[in-house]
Amino acid sequence: MNPKRYIGSTLALAALFVAGNAIAMPTVNSAVVTTRIFNNCPTTTLTVIDNDLAGIVIDEQNNDCFGFANRHAWSFSGDNTNLAEFQNSDGFKFCATILATGTGDGEIGLRLSPWWSPEVDGTFMLNTRSGEIAIFGGRLPFYSFTSSHGQTYVKGTSVTLSIDYDPNSLTAADPGTIVYTLTNANGTFTSPVLSFDEGNAAEGHGTWGILTPAFAGGYIQAYNGQGTPVSFTGEWSNICYDAHPVPAATSSWGRIKADYR
Repeated sequence: MNPKRYIGSTLALAALFVAGNAIAMPTVNSAVVTTRIFNNCPTTTLTVIDNDLAGIVIDEQNNDCFGFANRHAWSFSGDNTNLAEFQNSDGFKFCATILATGTGDGEIGLRLSPWWSPEVDGTFMLNTRSGEIAIFGGRLPFYSFTSSHGQTYVKGTSVTLSIDYDPNSLTAADPGTIVYTLTNANGTFTSPVLSFDEGNAAEGHGTWGILTPAFAGGYIQAYNGQGTPVSFTGEWSNICYDAHPVPAATSSWGRIKADYR
């Protein structure tokens, strides 16, 4: 595996009478890694292998600092440089098989992060210290596979996580929804279809969904060794991304003129 460089109202008149016109989705063909988002131990040895959607490894060694943790993240991209920006109205699913190893502990998982916290909040978490598997933060509806299904994570084992977002109509009557799936040695476990709340309309990023923009990918958070040098390594393989654009509603010329009077 070769390491890759990484980093810290125009109307379409022709489509007015076409049903099922798809809304544009961001291009996803690569990944961007951002290191040391939290850097509570700046003296660690950090190695990143970024083979885009073919696989990502983030390895941290010699973490002997006191305090909290170091945090690193990867995000889907369309150009190997910029984070892909997902709109509130985009429908998509993504997944990865995840493995955490090392002498230390921490968190690892997937992210679907909101505009105000693009590389931290909104996590599908595997916690190697407590074993908890849960989704929380950002705009994500909370769900726990530990409390709902009795599933826990053991360091050194591979599990597959997936997140499937459907914006629906982005209204109170038909809000955006999300489904989380966990596959481990015990089988496949899926959350119910969970609805988003309204959010703050005054902020101007949309309502009833992930809001615009949102950012998707994975993360690792290595707890400091508190004086003992420890290691923590995260691997993401079988990375998948599937866009399922939401069809645009059929519009007539009379309806368009009425909307713009």
